[in-house]
Amino acid sequence: MTATVLMGVQLIFTVITGIYFLSLLRSQRESKSAISTDSKKEMDKLKRMELVRLSVPLCEKTRPATMDDIIGQEQGIRALKAALCGPNPQHVIIYGPPGVGKTAAARIILQCAKESPLSPFTRDAKFIETDATTMRFDERSIADPLIGSVHDPIYQGAGAYGNAGVPQPKPGAVTKAHGGILFIDEIGELHPIQMNRLLKVLEDRRVFFESAYYTSGDRNIPQHIHEIFKNGLPADFRLVGATTRTPEEIPEAIRSRCVEVFFEPLSASEVESISQGAAAKGGFDLSDECAGLIARYACNGRDAVNIVQIAGSSVLVDGRRKIEVKDIEWVIEFGRYSPIIEKTATKESEIGVINGLAVANRDHGTVMEVEASATRCTSGGGKLITTGIVDEEEFEGRGQKLKKISSAKAAATNVMTVLKNIFGIDHTDYNIHLNFPGGVPVDGPSAGIAMFCAVYSSVLSIPVPAEIAMTGELSIMGKVKPVGGVSAKLDAARRAGVKKVIIPYENYQEMFEDFGMEIVCAKTIQDVVDACFGQILKKAVS
Repeated sequence: MTATVLMGVQLIFTVITGIYFLSLLRSQRESKSAISTDSKKEMDKLKRMELVRLSVPLCEKTRPATMDDIIGQEQGIRALKAALCGPNPQHVIIYGPPGVGKTAAARIILQCAKESPLSPFTRDAKFIETDATTMRFDERSIADPLIGSVHDPIYQGAGAYGNAGVPQPKPGAVTKAHGGILFIDEIGELHPIQMNRLLKVLEDRRVFFESAYYTSGDRNIPQHIHEIFKNGLPADFRLVGATTRTPEEIPEAIRSRCVEVFFEPLSASEVESISQGAAAKGGFDLSDECAGLIARYACNGRDAVNIVQIAGSSVLVDGRRKIEVKDIEWVIEFGRYSPIIEKTATKESEIGVINGLAVANRDHGTVMEVEASATRCTSGGGKLITTGIVDEEEFEGRGQKLKKISSAKAAATNVMTVLKNIFGIDHTDYNIHLNFPGGVPVDGPSAGIAMFCAVYSSVLSIPVPAEIAMTGELSIMGKVKPVGGVSAKLDAARRAGVKKVIIPYENYQEMFEDFGMEIVCAKTIQDVVDACFGQILKKAVS
């Protein structure tokens, strides 16, 4: 009797279990069928989406694909080739304003390196492009798209490895770029933690991972994961970072590991060429007059292409193919573009007015005007007034805020000392007004010799020769000290039509002769006076 009851109970449980698994199997089949049906619908939707194609934006059509397509940046391209196409490629940081071709140049340089027999880059070397502003990471190392991370078993979606208690290393961009180039746009925006991790990878050329769930003796963990935790993932690449920031804003640790390359703002003629090329690729007729107008408002190639594209779309809507000046003017008006004012050298000699040379807008050279007016005082007690310069500088250091007289203000004081001690002109006998017109406060000592010549000209009523410019720091002993950015300043002088430039003797380089101007090197302020006023003084004496 008891055996019969037990057999009945066992049969009931068997039936219940069978029904359960049968219903489970049916549910899985129904679920699989539903998923399959839904997947088919989504695939059809994706295929329909793939068939939809909008026209290629003009900015994509005009993007440089070969070295010949890059307009301008001859020095920068040459430096990139030297850094990346040789037998020992280097890490690089490219500085420059937006829209001047930093990303396109880096991509094309890799193609050149692949074709070079000296280069270690192979034919399948990858160009992995990232943007520091979007490289979000988790400080707990759950996710890091740049360096990589470990997907521990506790994380949702760990899959079969997670169910088995196996940690899974996930490679980041540095590993994907192995054997090629990792391009990080706006590298100055990287989080400090990511920057430090990147420096470690650059040093080791590998990425090492850690996980509380990893044990070297766990036989349940696959061999390849043991290998990754033991020796790391390969990350032997060359870093190319691009930034619109100044070098001073980039951490010194990353700068010291990289070759620094500077891309210049595009000249007006280069913007014109880009505009003409964009119009040709867009199928528009663009006159030289229109291209010249664009160059007066477009700060870079991207702006130029955008102006052409909007103006071209407008004429197409009107049923035309030719872009006229009024179309460009309309785009400039509604786009609120500001004109680019390019200083030109004075064509006539003036008393108390001279061209100084400066660096502004991230290593972009510019010509600035220096004016001086000197009125003799009958009873002495003359004053020095300086306008258009920074009077005071404030900076923080060791938890303190410090103020000091600006270097430009100090340079003006040095001028007065040299006038009195070396040339016997007491500035207290004059009311002297030094001015830097233009609306942008000037700072820096490099305008020293220009200030001196402007005051010297005004005091002695000697005109400054036309089409001359100068840069150099003036010491109280009358020596001309070296300054920075001379190459950029000479380029600005050339664009402004300057014929003669005076620079410090210690700044001279043979390459400066290629600028096509007379370069005069000065050791002392007397050398500057002789070069600037020599001919005029000789005529006055004779």
